[in-house]
Amino acid sequence: MNWDWDKLREKKEKYESSREGRQGGGGGGMPTPPNFDEFFNKMKNFRFTGIIAVLIILLLIFFGNSMIYQVELDEVGVVQRFGQFNRISQPGLHFKLPAGVEDVKTVMVKRIRKEEFGFETVQGADDSVRFSDDNAEREEALMLTGDLNVAIVPWIVQYRIADPYNYLFKVKNVKSLLRDMSQSTMRTVVGDRSITEVISERIEIAQAATKNLQKEMNEAEAGVNIVTIEMKKTNVPKAVQPSFNKVNAAIQEKEQIIYKAREEYNKAVPAARGEARRVIKDAEGYAIERVNKAQGDVAKFKSIYKEYAKARQVTETRLYLEAMSDVIPKMGKKYVIDSEQKNLLPFLPMGDGGVTGGMTTNKNVNK
Repeated sequence: MNWDWDKLREKKEKYESSREGRQGGGGGGMPTPPNFDEFFNKMKNFRFTGIIAVLIILLLIFFGNSMIYQVELDEVGVVQRFGQFNRISQPGLHFKLPAGVEDVKTVMVKRIRKEEFGFETVQGADDSVRFSDDNAEREEALMLTGDLNVAIVPWIVQYRIADPYNYLFKVKNVKSLLRDMSQSTMRTVVGDRSITEVISERIEIAQAATKNLQKEMNEAEAGVNIVTIEMKKTNVPKAVQPSFNKVNAAIQEKEQIIYKAREEYNKAVPAARGEARRVIKDAEGYAIERVNKAQGDVAKFKSIYKEYAKARQVTETRLYLEAMSDVIPKMGKKYVIDSEQKNLLPFLPMGDGGVTGGMTTNKNVNK
């Protein structure tokens, strides 16, 4: 086959001229098919450059987002550098090193949290909150009182985070520790009181439990501040409630009897004490009287003795005469006979008809 090299050269020149015109935007004619090899080479270069650009953009977004963080008003930010505590950030917008170098954990320090014991609040379909009766006798609420009675003691512990560092790094599970320590504290407080005190003195029990629980949490360095402990209605288990009512009735009857006995006691004892004091005062007065009389007799005897010592004979005569004046009137009829009289009849009637006196008797005898 013979080739016409001139025609071939002419066709090539036409093709190249038409291609150049199409690429330059000028000239008409039918469009020529694209060069796929060149297209694929361009696409490869564009894909590699785009991926690098996208990766760079993504890295900038990631690191930029991880270096800026915001802390809300009721929170603080705890910054860790390579896992170790570094600083605490207050509310606001802050910067940090990229993720992997520094991490931030936000802790709500102003939010009041609560833990319920012995019951559970249930959110109703109408957004109402009620207490679940199914949990009324949970094991955590059953406690032994000081007088060996069983009581159901439900309560609520309200607390907030006071030290974010201790809360995050000192205790592994603060919530579990709080529940365990709260149950232990409440059982200790209830165990020191009778069932009557547990039912009637809920405020005093809550205050004592709050103080003891705060002390335990401080010793554990949990970083928690106990706001308050609220005691719910305390009662006895349903199974023993009838027996408990009977015991209460017996206790009330006992107290009534004791009250009446004390009333009688308050009447009788003061009267007896008053009578005793009166007798004692009478005895003391009688003793004072006897002592004073004895002292007066002693003084009188001493004064007489002084006079007796001055004139003994006169005093003896006076004492004799005074004694005889007291004795003779009590002797009845008296007969006075002269010791020198003779011839006196032994049976001489000296009765009512005779004249008493020494001289008269002598005359009658002589006759």
